[in-house]
Amino acid sequence: MRWLKSFGERIMARDPDRQSAEFHIRIALVTRLNALGTAEIVRVA
Repeated sequence: MRWLKSFGERIMARDPDRQSAEFHIRIALVTRLNALGTAEIVRVA
């Protein structure tokens, strides 16, 4: 859960549905950043 706070110290939304959407957005951002930072390994024969 600590990595979610790196995109903001607290949840800004008060409505539970909006809080859920905010978490989904944060998780999508972290997933995308991880994908961009992952090295692609290519085998050279």
